[in-house]
Amino acid sequence: MEGFGRRGPRRNFGGDNRRPGFKRSFGPREMHKAICSDCKKECEVPFKPREDRPVYCKECYEKHKEQ
Repeated sequence: MEGFGRRGPRRNFGGDNRRPGFKRSFGPREMHKAICSDCKKECEVPFKPREDRPVYCKECYEKHKEQ
């Protein structure tokens, strides 16, 4: 049977993000001001903070990530 096991060219509908070194850029992200839940310093985060979730500055986030 000719072509058995062949599927033809691959399609990548989500962009070519499987290629090494490929980075998709959507431009600068909107930053939102927040108060760190641990150290109480003002910081900026790339998401809209919610009342029911803690927000951490970069330094405190690194501490929590290690745990």
